[in-house]
Order: sequence, then structure tokens, then C-alpha cells
Amino acid sequence: MAQSSSPEAIEVTGDADAKGDARQTDDLHDRRVDYQGKIVVTASGLKQLDLLAGTDVIEGPELQQNLAGQVGEVLVSIPGVTASGFAPGASRPVLRGFSGERVKVLVDGIGAIDVSNTSVDHAVSIDPLTAERIEVLRGPAVLLYGSQAIGGAVNVIDKRIPRRMTDEPVHVDAIVRADTATDLREFGASADVPIGSSVVAHVDGSLRESGDLEIPGFAVAPALRTALLAEADEEAEEGHLDEAEELREAADQRGFVPNTSTETWTANAGLALFKGDSTFGVSVGVYDTNYGIPGRPGAGHAHGDEGEAGEEEGEVPVSIALRQYRADFRGDIDLGDGFFDRLKLRAGYSDYTHTEFEGDEVGTVFDVGGIEARAELVQNELGRWRGSWGLQYMARDFDAFGAEAYVAPNRTEQTALFALQEYGNGPFQVEGALRYEMTDVDSVPLGLSRSFDTLSGAIGLAYDGPRALRAGINLSRVARAPSAEELFANGPHIATQAFEIGNPDLTVERAWGAELFARGKVGDLEFNLAAFKNWFDDYMYLVETGAEEDGLPVFHYLQQDATYAGLEGEVRYTFLDTGSLNLTADLRAEYVRAKLSDGTNVPRIPPLGLMGALEVAAGRFDVRGEVEWFADQKRTAPFETATDGYTMVNASVTWHPLRGNDGITLVLKADNIFDVTGRRHASITKDFVPLAGRNISASLRASF
Repeated sequence: MAQSSSPEAIEVTGDADAKGDARQTDDLHDRRVDYQGKIVVTASGLKQLDLLAGTDVIEGPELQQNLAGQVGEVLVSIPGVTASGFAPGASRPVLRGFSGERVKVLVDGIGAIDVSNTSVDHAVSIDPLTAERIEVLRGPAVLLYGSQAIGGAVNVIDKRIPRRMTDEPVHVDAIVRADTATDLREFGASADVPIGSSVVAHVDGSLRESGDLEIPGFAVAPALRTALLAEADEEAEEGHLDEAEELREAADQRGFVPNTSTETWTANAGLALFKGDSTFGVSVGVYDTNYGIPGRPGAGHAHGDEGEAGEEEGEVPVSIALRQYRADFRGDIDLGDGFFDRLKLRAGYSDYTHTEFEGDEVGTVFDVGGIEARAELVQNELGRWRGSWGLQYMARDFDAFGAEAYVAPNRTEQTALFALQEYGNGPFQVEGALRYEMTDVDSVPLGLSRSFDTLSGAIGLAYDGPRALRAGINLSRVARAPSAEELFANGPHIATQAFEIGNPDLTVERAWGAELFARGKVGDLEFNLAAFKNWFDDYMYLVETGAEEDGLPVFHYLQQDATYAGLEGEVRYTFLDTGSLNLTADLRAEYVRAKLSDGTNVPRIPPLGLMGALEVAAGRFDVRGEVEWFADQKRTAPFETATDGYTMVNASVTWHPLRGNDGITLVLKADNIFDVTGRRHASITKDFVPLAGRNISASLRASF
């Protein structure tokens, strides 16, 4: 179970035993439980500030069980979370039905500084293999990380900059993992070495290779297969026998999805200085990945100058080679006993390039240079009053060149001021947050420049009751400026096989939000429940129009009002606890409904999902069996296909071979035991990239 906590907040009260793997530890990277059993969460913010309705924290054996090459796939078992699932090499988190520009992916509190938010075929430049833990932050206060985070944020706590000194001569963490569905082989390791009494050096790296994705049956969905076979018959009648044969081969592709292999490696080094209660650290690193882009069966591809029809070509395999160089800084300065307690500093710089290949030829190159920095002054607690004030800056230079540079070169700059304040120590607490952003988006080649000033805010009332009960309501008003891609896109994008057209006249998107939440523990029952609704004015969305350009379907960025509403929750009940034997039931549910003001459905909204599991903990073994069920999704947008529901059965065994020591953990896992075909409705490639078939995996993690 992902540890649910009161997130943005940082310290979460409650019994340590109720938090799964919570133990009285104190490791190198600040993942710890203190003597009162409080789980420490590191999302930047205030201790005890609980404006978020809940955070799920995945770490330790659970992170090991759910490891995947892309961070979106790691988190899909959490209620309210799915993934874009474009391909094994590119899958971004989808939170509460929101994706892209409405979900912020963070590295230790600041952005990944890549282009994964601009298109679903772009990988997230973070390797979960060497992550310490991953925090899923939801609710209105996530706007403190940016107005782009209205759907939520995913904060990956990596190991690049050590968080504390160690008495060990050297501390090593390593993991090796393999699976059958992709012929996966991966390895990651890190080492921390103290230098004198106040400096810690860190190095880490990882290597991952996987083959084509194995699936239970046909790669294409039934409706698409029928259409391909019908088109093949038409081509044959017209005497185009080669074209007909290609279409039939595409329709009959089964057993695996071609061109879905991946190769990824990373290397990082960091240094941290500890001086009294203050710390400073820096790191540098590289993320490098090559992955295949599965082609839409039967789709040709055309090239040509603007205004010309172009000459249609047959399909060629498309792949992406991506490399990011990144440098980071973190500072935490003790300011003493005055009005302010601490100054927290965080900054990152990225030099990012990815190249889309058509066969062996370069199609399009994307270059991004960016910086993001954040400073936060945390107040000393004055009676029942606590809070913080902050400044954040982001600049990104985007350039694309090649046959399909569908977004013109542009620069985005954003400066933000934010404040968080809370009053009360219980049982009632009033909490509030404000964020003001100034955003400039310019494209010199297009001669276009847009500026936006936005103000967002949230207020919440929380009640802390007996038995670790916490319940409350949060209200928010969020404003989001359009991105450069939403404004300036205009051209064919081969990887997504779409002709995307932006809208330079887009206005600010605004949304009211309301959320009710309750979480706690009553006897042997733990629960974490939330209900939410968002009312959008001028909601920005990308929709298929039904037209074609250069042989590709045309997608436009449009605006109209919209509503999102949903429920999510998890309930755990311990049936038996004898000390040596523990038996627990785990139930999870999620549901989202999203409509535009004209009555049509928002595209790619996940369906109702339910999960039930039984866990047995006996000595050094933990055994889990689970059933996942997803309903049909027939509430589709125009030109969007429906998705059949599916049920999958999974099981895992976790073994801690050293009694009283979790330094070595072995996990054996079987996913989709009955080899069922499943398709994720949130994926734009769902009709020809189903989920993996039966997959047996094994992983060994060591820490010493």
C-alpha cells in the first residue's frame, strides 16, 4: 500500500505500525520515521501544512514491486492515477483524468525541465530505478508548485544530492531486475561516501534494456482490425495487391507490438556540505534513452512543402533518441530564532535534446535549454500561526528543426510569488495559499508574443478528530496561462501521427475547485477517501477535427468551459494480527467524469476502476494477491473510439532473507496471470498498443 500522508506538509502523525514499512530509521536521504512514528515527506513546504487532501508515498518494497522504466507506469496502482501509456519508452502520469500541462512532474520539488509535458510520445527524463521514493501530491494546494499542477504533481526524490551525514565508511544501494513480457534486464546502484566530518559525496548510475512488448492476442483493437481488413479488400479489388498485403499483415499482427524496445542509461554525481543545521549540495548528471515509437497500423506518411499534396510514403520505423544533461543545487539555511526559521533554495539547469528518427534518417530534432529556481522563507511558529513565503523563476528556450518541426522556436519565462499560511493547532485548522504568476511566451520566427498575469488561491478548513481522523474541505481558484505548444503548434508530428494546430489567440484558463476528504484509522480499519469537482472557464484541449492534412488526422487546440468530477479512495482492513501473522484486505476505487459545456466528453478520460487485494505477512515473507477491474469506457469524444473493460489478476511475494534487517529484499511478481488483453483508455495509442500480457518479474534490492 502506498503510504498516505498529509503531504505538502511533511510530517504525518499516526502510529508507525499503521504505516506499513515505517520503522525507526534515519538514512542518508531523509526517508525516516521519528520516535513519535511520524512519516517524513519531503515535498517543499511547511511542517504540518495540510492543505493537500492527501499524498501517496511509494518507497521501499512497494517501489521495488512497481518499478518500471517510466514514472507514469510506477504509479498506476494508486487510486486516481493512471498513465498515458504511449509506448514502453514514454509514459507520463495521469492524475484524476488530467495530463500534460495540468500535471507537474518534479525532481525534489522543481520541474524535470524536459518536453514530456508537450507531447505524449516524449519520455519523462527521470529514471525511477535510482529514486529514493516517489510522492503523488493532489488537491488544490499543488498550485504552490505552479498553476500547471491543477491535476496534481509527482515529486521524485532522487539520490543525487545527499540529505544527511553518515557514520558508515561507504553506503551502497543496488537493484537488479528482469521480466518476461519485455525481456527486460536492468541494474542500478548508488554509493555515498563521507569526506571528513561535514561532506558527503554521491555517485549513482543505471542501465536498462528491453525488447518488444509481448501481448496476449492481436495488437490492434477489434474495431480497427475490422477497418484494416475492409480497407485491404478495397485495395485488392483495385489491384493494389502489395498495399492490401501490408494492411492484412498489420491487422493480423499478434503476440508482440513491433518497434517498442528501449535502451536507457543514467549517470549522476553529487556533493553535499553540512554545517550546523544548514546544508548545501550540488549534482550533475546525464539521462540517455533510445526507444521505439509504435506505428499506427495502416497509416501512411506524407511529406511536402506547405500548400503541396506531397508524396505518400510507406511506413518506416520511428524511434526517439533522447539525452539530457542536468545540474542541480539545493540549500537549506538555518536563520535562527527570528521571524524566519529557514531559507530553502532549489535550482536546476537542463540541456536537453531529442531526435526523432524515421528509419535511419533524422526527422526532427528538439532542443531545450532551461533553468528553474525556487526560494522559500519558512517562518518560525508563532503560537498557532505558521507559514512561508516564496519566489520561483523558470525560463525555457525551445527549438525544433527538421522535416516536422511542428512547433516554432520559442522562449517561455515565468516568475511567481507564493505564500502559504496556516492558523490553529486543532482540532480545527484554517489554511490558505496564494500564487501570482507572470508568464511571457515569445516566438521570434512567428513574430508573436503573449504575456499573461494570473492569480491563483486556495483555502481550506480541516478537522483533526480522535483515532487519527482528519477530514476537511478545500476550495480553490486556479488560473493557467497557455503553453508555447498550445499557442504555436502548426504542422505534422510523425511520432503521434497527427497534424497539430495551435491557437495563438488562446486566453487564460481558469477553474474553481472543491474537494472533500477524510482519512484516518478506526480500530483495524484504515481509510483515505476524496471527492472533487472542478469548473473550468476557457478550458484548453486538443481535439481531433475529422479533417486530414498531409495524410494525417488534424488536431486543433480549442477552448470552451468544462467540468471534471470524481471520487477516489482506499480502505484497508486487518482481519488478523497475531504478531507473527497478519492478514489484511485492501480495496481501492477511482472514477472521473469530464464534460465540455457543449455536452461532449473530454477525450481520454479513464473509466471506473476497482481493485481488491489480500495481503499476508508472515515472518520474513509478504504475499499479495490482487484483482484489478476496469469498466468499458463508452463516454468518448468525437472521433475517439470506445475501450472495452478488462480484469487482471496479479500476485507477488516479497522475501526479507535477513531477520530484522531489510538490507536485502527479493520480490517475485506475476502480473496479468491469465494473459488478458487490456487497453488503457487514457492512452492515445490504445487501439494498437495494448497492455503487456502475462509478465513474470524478479528483482533484488540490496542496501549496505
